[in-house]
Parts: sequence; C-alpha cells; structure tokens
Amino acid sequence: MKSKIQLAFEKCRKENRPALISYIVASDPNKEKSLKILKSISPHIDLAEIGFPFSTPIGDGSDIQTSSYRAIKNGFKMRDIFQIIKEYKKTNLSKPTILMSYYNMIFNYGENNFLRDCKKTGVSGIICVDLPWPENKSFAKKCKKKSINFIQLLAPTTTKDRMKKIIKDSHDMIYYISMLSTTGGKLKVSPKKIIENYKKIKKIKKNKNIVIGFGITNKTISALKAADGLVVGSQLCKCITNSLKRRQNPAIMLDKLVYNLKNKLL
Repeated sequence: MKSKIQLAFEKCRKENRPALISYIVASDPNKEKSLKILKSISPHIDLAEIGFPFSTPIGDGSDIQTSSYRAIKNGFKMRDIFQIIKEYKKTNLSKPTILMSYYNMIFNYGENNFLRDCKKTGVSGIICVDLPWPENKSFAKKCKKKSINFIQLLAPTTTKDRMKKIIKDSHDMIYYISMLSTTGGKLKVSPKKIIENYKKIKKIKKNKNIVIGFGITNKTISALKAADGLVVGSQLCKCITNSLKRRQNPAIMLDKLVYNLKNKLL
C-alpha cells in the first residue's frame, strides 16, 4: 500500500507542479493558535512539516529559533505536538504530516513510545536533523515497521558514493539541503546552481521524491519549480513573529502568504 506521502507527490505530478511543504513550530505562539494556523494554510499545501520546539537547534536560523523560544516560553510539552496533530487530522483538509525533531528529544521520550504516538496520531514521516546515515539505520527500520517514512537528508557536500548508499536506504522522500547554512539564510548559491546539483541527485534514482529546503521564500520559489517539492519554513515563522508584533491574526496572515506561495508554483 502506498504511503500518504507518496500519494501526495503523485497528485502533484499529475498537476504538473512541485509539492508545497510548509514548516511551522508546534505550539507557536501557543497550542490553540498553532492548530488554527495549520488549519488555515492546509488548503494551499501538500505536506505539513511540524517542528519540535528545541532550546539548542543546530540546524535552525533566527526565525525558527524565535518560534521555538515562544513555544517553550509558553510551556510546550512533547505530548502537545501529538495533541495538535490529533485535532488537525479531524479536519477534512488535513494533509500528511511530517515531524521534524532532534534526536535527544526522541531518545528521552523513548524511541518506541515516540513511534507509538506517531502511529496513533497519524504522523506520516519523521525528519531527525542530527541523526545522519548510517547511524539512523536502526531507527529508520523501526519507522518503516510502523509504516512511517524516515526522511534522509542530503547536503551539497555529500559525496556521490555516500549519496547512492543513502538513496538506496531511503523511504518515499529525501530532503536536499540547498546550501551550507542554517535555515532562513539568504541563498548563498543561485537557484540555477541548486537545480543543477539537484538534477545530478535525481539521475541516481529518477523516481525518488526529493525536496529542496533552506533559503526558500516567495522570492526564490519560482526559480526552483523543477524540484519534486519545496519546503518553506523560516518565512512562515517570520510571518508569525511580524503578525504578533503588529497585533494581527497570524492564521490570517499565513493563509495569505501560503496562498501566494502556492500560486507561484502553478
């Protein structure tokens, strides 16, 4: 049986466009508003990536760090993310969800407990930023047994030999980090160069769903349409921050932003 992630990519291919993958931090600015944001952007996205607020996020830039800080300050607990997803899945327009975490949060929660709650709430995929291949092989196998995609990461510095091995062990989706940076940084390489690198990866296995993340905004997204999917996160987190500063409703502002991002892919 095909996974929900695989089906989402197949739908996008039929519509001749890349998948739009949103990223927000769970419980930012709080649990209730976080759920409202998810519901508001859901009609415009294909996959929903939700991050765990974390105090020392090695892969995240200032915008996502600010979102994480707000959520932690407002009392985020690990169980909150599962409650948010459970409520989100009750809506008709809910999309496949991917959790983004750091390994020590999973380790402290307990791998088996974590996967049990993922399965129970309908999580489709997991990204674990600081658990690289081959150290992630054991956990990735546990994910597969639960029919949850473990999403491998590739970087511009990944050698071709290592890349082939990672792709061979991968599930239905791979995340390509566009540049050597934390999230939210200005693109250090041109979109043209990113797509050139991306196409070299696609040649290894053409039917593998590979998405691009880092540095993607409404200004750069159109130039990267050749990808199977594009992840926008920091710009959404920044929109939440700006909405709160201006005393605007973040759900309404993100709805407008994500609607415009989607239109740039059509």
